[in-house]
Amino acid sequence: MTWVGDAWRCAVGHGLTWVGDAWRCAVAAKLDVVGWTSRHAMRREARNVVQVSRRMLARAHRRAIRPLRHSVIRQSHILEVVPRNTLLLTLLLLLPLWGCGPSERPEHLWGKRGVRNGEFVRPRAAVIDRNDRLYVVDYTARIQAYDLDGKYLDTTWTTPDYRNGRPSGLGIALDGSLIVCDSHYHCLRLYSPDGTELRKIGGDPGNGPGQFGYISDVVQDDDGNLFVSEFGENDRISKLDANGKFIKSWGKAGTAEGEFSRARALALGPDGLLYVADAINHRIQVFTRDGEFVRTFGASGTEPGQLRYPYDLAFGPKGDLYIVEYENHRVSKFTKEGKWLACWGAAGRSPGKLASPWALVVDRKGRIHIIDTENHRVQRIAF
Repeated sequence: MTWVGDAWRCAVGHGLTWVGDAWRCAVAAKLDVVGWTSRHAMRREARNVVQVSRRMLARAHRRAIRPLRHSVIRQSHILEVVPRNTLLLTLLLLLPLWGCGPSERPEHLWGKRGVRNGEFVRPRAAVIDRNDRLYVVDYTARIQAYDLDGKYLDTTWTTPDYRNGRPSGLGIALDGSLIVCDSHYHCLRLYSPDGTELRKIGGDPGNGPGQFGYISDVVQDDDGNLFVSEFGENDRISKLDANGKFIKSWGKAGTAEGEFSRARALALGPDGLLYVADAINHRIQVFTRDGEFVRTFGASGTEPGQLRYPYDLAFGPKGDLYIVEYENHRVSKFTKEGKWLACWGAAGRSPGKLASPWALVVDRKGRIHIIDTENHRVQRIAF
């Protein structure tokens, strides 16, 4: 019954020092559905199940994580008291309390560090167009096109000048053109799929109407309106018409509702609302498309439902919201109302681990393509 050992290795691998609290919570909640009818037996097994072997404790120490603070018992004692199906059901019920659970291998992984075509240096933003082309921009200012399996499509270009800095956001316009946030040059550039520049919006630095500071992201709604996020000189969202004419803006630097501290990314929800990754405030803010505040969710932390530097967000075809967290090295899944559902990932270099991810994008099949920035690669998952 090696699945029990796998479950413990998962717990140790994630540095879970609060497993005992999770089990005590289960006891307090009287989870009769798992088949334990004796409250005394539940308490006894809650005490037993939080202890691990010295071998796993040593492994945890080698991985430089905080060891579990319990004495050692044999895992086989658990099996002598609790039937296999009962324990498995209990573990499944408690997985949400254990954070991201196992750091599973991705469905697909591709990319490596380099400056040749098909390689990356710290990729930082991505978007998928209507023809399932995946565009990625990296720290060298190269925009490259791939299919959804990571096959390079013989298309690479850069913005006209990147001595001041590189683009950090990508979007798709209603006409299918690629919108590049030329962040340090205070403008949006629209390109054809082959990299031909079609037009430019903005370029005049400042904080007046139609002027921009550092542009971080852009989305376009079905009416053609463009929503542009900025931070640094301007902490705000600007709304433009389809021709790039300024309509309105809202927001300022701060921590109150409607205020921002590094508005890193935008997403339009299935409810027609605008979702903003307010990175340094460790939250998501939600607005109408006219800028009226609706709600916020998230708080700084590492526990399920908390966020640490949400850098990008995207909706899946079923309406779930996926958020990539730069400092927690994971992807968290929420309902659009802000209820936490699950998460995936942990810090590291091996497949299934992430290193300061900047971005993600969801394809029409619901698969999440994670821009694993400091690992110079893309990992594709489905959860």
